[in-house]
Amino acid sequence: MPKPFRRVSATLPRPLRPLVALACACTMLMTGIPAAQAAPQAAPVLPSKDPFYTYTGSTPLSQIAPGTVLKKRKITLVIASLTVPVATEQVLYRTTGEQGQPTVTVTTIIQPLTSLLGTKIVSYQTAYDALGSQCDPSYTLRGGNPGDTDSQVEAAVIALYVTAGYTVTVPDYEGTSLDWAAGQESGDGTLDGIRATENYLAVPTSTPVGMVGYSGGSIATEWASELAPKYAPALDIIGAASGGVPVDLAHNLTYINGDQDWAGVIPAVLVTLSQSFGVNLNRYLSGYGKKITRAVAGECIADFAANYPGLTYQQLLKPQYQNVFSVPVLVRILNKLLMGTTPGHPEEPLLLGVGNADGTGDGIMIAGDVEGLAHEYCTQGVPVTFDVYSGLEHTEAAVPFETDALTFLENLFAGLPASNGCASIGIGNSLAPLPKPGK
Repeated sequence: MPKPFRRVSATLPRPLRPLVALACACTMLMTGIPAAQAAPQAAPVLPSKDPFYTYTGSTPLSQIAPGTVLKKRKITLVIASLTVPVATEQVLYRTTGEQGQPTVTVTTIIQPLTSLLGTKIVSYQTAYDALGSQCDPSYTLRGGNPGDTDSQVEAAVIALYVTAGYTVTVPDYEGTSLDWAAGQESGDGTLDGIRATENYLAVPTSTPVGMVGYSGGSIATEWASELAPKYAPALDIIGAASGGVPVDLAHNLTYINGDQDWAGVIPAVLVTLSQSFGVNLNRYLSGYGKKITRAVAGECIADFAANYPGLTYQQLLKPQYQNVFSVPVLVRILNKLLMGTTPGHPEEPLLLGVGNADGTGDGIMIAGDVEGLAHEYCTQGVPVTFDVYSGLEHTEAAVPFETDALTFLENLFAGLPASNGCASIGIGNSLAPLPKPGK
């Protein structure tokens, strides 16, 4: 079992409170986009009920190349209940699931009104952390689920990139089955979203692309960085920025176990990992565990993260599974999702950022783990910038990270030399995989 992480008492704001600074930026941003209007009141059709999200072609998906556009449609972009007059399309594309199976998902492509940059693409992975399709960015960007504050704030950040002249693609990287935290699927979905965007725009694979994602979006961004050299080597990825990164889920599970603000993530992660890896979760759950996992199924992270203060994974499991790190199937899954374990490594410059509010991390992500990953990539010759936002918990740290990420990618798109902070990055935490049970 991993060594427990010491928590230092701190008064932290509850997770998922509005990011005030970025929300204000959203208001200011809207004044810079001409002819923004009140959005229509009718909600779009949920992705789970929308036929656009289903492939109906006669050619088997296994015979279609990843990144192939299967359907396309124009949509109206909605931010903060305002329609935004920029060219916005959605495409259904072929990608790959967590177990290697061919599957499909959607990305939303937002093009600037005018740009002097030529076509430069930013793949923005939102932190939608979803078990229900009402959380999908392809839905919230059409005005769905307007009460999801985080999605509205991230939409404002996306619009900042668009007004700067970049074409932004926003993939539903969890897929239509909502495999949240499934790293390889999220990475493949991100890379195939870029391929689909380039195919839709009819631009070459030499088109420069930057990637960015925070929290749940960092899962997709970081894994896309790891997988790209083998899975999508033709893409010209110029840099990737990942913030609030869950490097080692075994460590994160220990860190938030019994937490007042984030413990609700535990049953949700159990649900999604059992789903994406095909595990019968009920075999391991206590009666209470079955009740809680049923309650969170179909929800967005804002609905469950802070709703179970003090919850422990021991409460969710049967007595014989109290030592969760002795369950072979869970150990196998956690080890597979350990970042930095893919053969090879990212080839583009990286920005890795994390808050540190209590001496360990930001309340859910562990600063030493992110530093350990940064150190590992430095030893492999990757230029890495590592930022720690001291005194900031997870939600607060998103604000400086988004600012750093924008500057980081703008400099790379401008052709400036990649910054490299490897000389000042420490060793960080050990990221050794969990030992196999019984050994």
